[in-house]
Amino acid sequence: MRLALEAAETAYSLDEVPIGAVLVFEEKIIAVGYNRTRLDIDPTSHAEIITIREASKKLNNYRLIDTTLYTTIEPCAMCAGAMIWARVARLVYGAKDLRAGAVDSVFQICNNTSLNHRISVTSGVLEEDCRAVMQKFFRARR
Repeated sequence: MRLALEAAETAYSLDEVPIGAVLVFEEKIIAVGYNRTRLDIDPTSHAEIITIREASKKLNNYRLIDTTLYTTIEPCAMCAGAMIWARVARLVYGAKDLRAGAVDSVFQICNNTSLNHRISVTSGVLEEDCRAVMQKFFRARR
C-alpha cells in the first residue's frame, strides 16, 4: 500500500486526482499506476485501469487470476467492473469513497451474486494516509 501511496503522490504532483494502484502476483509487484485522466485526455485512465492493463501485458494474459490489487481509494464502478472481468482475486484499498465507491460504499460490485466472479476485499489499510492525500488535493482546488 505504501507503493500505491507513492504513486498517488506522483499523480498529485501532476495535478491529477491522487489515486495510486499496485498489482501483485506471486509476491512480486507486476504493475504500478496512478490516475492519468488529464494527461492522457482519457476518462478511463484511472490508476486501477492503468495497472490492470500493464499487468495483463506483462503476464501476457487478460485474466489476472491469483493477483492482488492494492489501491489507495475504494474503486469506482468502472474499475471494480474491470477487476471482475480480469478475475483479480483480492482487492486491498485504503479509504472509502462515499460518493462513488463501488465496492462497499455506493455499490457492491466485487461481491455481487449476479456476477460470475467475486473478489476478496480488505479495506481500511493505511486509511488515514490515503484519505489525507485526497483531502490535500481537493483543499488546494477550493
